[in-house]
Amino acid sequence: MSARLDMLTAASCPDLVLDLRALSFIDCAGLGVLCRAQNRTAARGGRLRLVTGGAGFLRILRHAQLSDVFEIHARLSNALAARPESGGASATAG
Repeated sequence: MSARLDMLTAASCPDLVLDLRALSFIDCAGLGVLCRAQNRTAARGGRLRLVTGGAGFLRILRHAQLSDVFEIHARLSNALAARPESGGASATAG
């Protein structure tokens, strides 16, 4: 997954949506991969949106103090339709 995200975030202004709804577990290595993708995307003027409905994943992000780092959506359709937020990350419950 890391190599694929590196490839996808290498271009100028990458616009990525990662559907993590099927994710049942993530460890610090997985969080590191997501943080790297977020950093690379932001450095190139792009966007990275995460789709997750899992309370467990959101709890892990909160405990790792990463919940404000990512643009998070509960539904794929919302992530795809979302306009860029001004001022950084956002969470969308819809």
